[in-house]
Amino acid sequence: MLGEARSKCEHLVGIPLKPEFAQKLYNITLIKGAVATTAIEGNTLTEEQVQGIIEGTFSIPDSRRHQEQEVLNVVGALNDIQEMIVSGKDIVISEDLILEFNRQILRNLELDSEIPSGKYRYHSVVVGGYMGDPAEDCRFLTNKLVEWLNSDIFKNENPEINFALTIAKAIFAHLYLAWIHPFGDGNGRTARLVEFLILASSGFVPLPAAHLLSNYYNLTRDRYYRELSKVSKNGGKAVEFIVYAAEGFADGIREVIKLIREQQLEIAWVNYVYERFESRPNTNANDRMLRLILELPIGDRVAKKDITGLTPQLAQLYSKVGPRTLARDLNQLSNIGLLSIESGKCSARSDIMLAFLPIVANKR
Repeated sequence: MLGEARSKCEHLVGIPLKPEFAQKLYNITLIKGAVATTAIEGNTLTEEQVQGIIEGTFSIPDSRRHQEQEVLNVVGALNDIQEMIVSGKDIVISEDLILEFNRQILRNLELDSEIPSGKYRYHSVVVGGYMGDPAEDCRFLTNKLVEWLNSDIFKNENPEINFALTIAKAIFAHLYLAWIHPFGDGNGRTARLVEFLILASSGFVPLPAAHLLSNYYNLTRDRYYRELSKVSKNGGKAVEFIVYAAEGFADGIREVIKLIREQQLEIAWVNYVYERFESRPNTNANDRMLRLILELPIGDRVAKKDITGLTPQLAQLYSKVGPRTLARDLNQLSNIGLLSIESGKCSARSDIMLAFLPIVANKR
């Protein structure tokens, strides 16, 4: 599974994306990652609501203001990590970094007086049925973990092994911070931030894929807690948890590749449409039909009566012509094979692009 994940990460890193799609992909994965890492802790805000909060289109009731702050704290921390990576800053896991992550996670939240943000706890805790490490040992154990994560045990000259060790390093960081439970609150979110940082700064895992483990833990929350409990009770033998996480990472990277494949097919479709119109006379009618076929959403069927309302540009174009012009344009586009008309609904024939994929025998 990790071999497949490495291959797909290399594939993803090597794919040029349209700037607007690259930003959209990052925003989607950022929101998913932030929602996932807070939802595991009980936050009930949806991805749509969080997107609305970030864009200023959703106003949250005062009774849920703390949930908004929790998510915004995570979004801010994830964006800070992105900025560190984009700027080329040398990132090293350290005690100070882990403390700062916890401080960011708990910023502006109402906490009990015995829960300081960005500082080690000084009281005992019970975590998922087992007693957390003694408060007086938290600093020592956190520093031992930092020392271990920065050691050569997670490095190898073989790229395949190095990739697998990086994934394991991220998962172990998550596990041990959950076990040590060094803070009064925000331990899970802090652990998942460190996990994200290790993946995102590795040089192997592109940013959209670095969120995948948090997403997977949230999607399989019951199993996540079950696997955590299991590995906690067996003396820390983490192989089963790593297998569980690797399954999720491989599944997630497949989904990211699928999204990018759809975007590449869309680009190929737009280029194909332009090529088909290159040989046609430069007339208002052809300009109008070109705009119409490009504005039709790929993969969706649209009722004829709704087409001119798809975009302001289409509405303006067809407001200048007679009522029968739309029907004539649709029939023309159908005749040249770019449009499908069925039961009063129209769809772009973007499926044509599938015929240009490499041929493979069907053995089903």
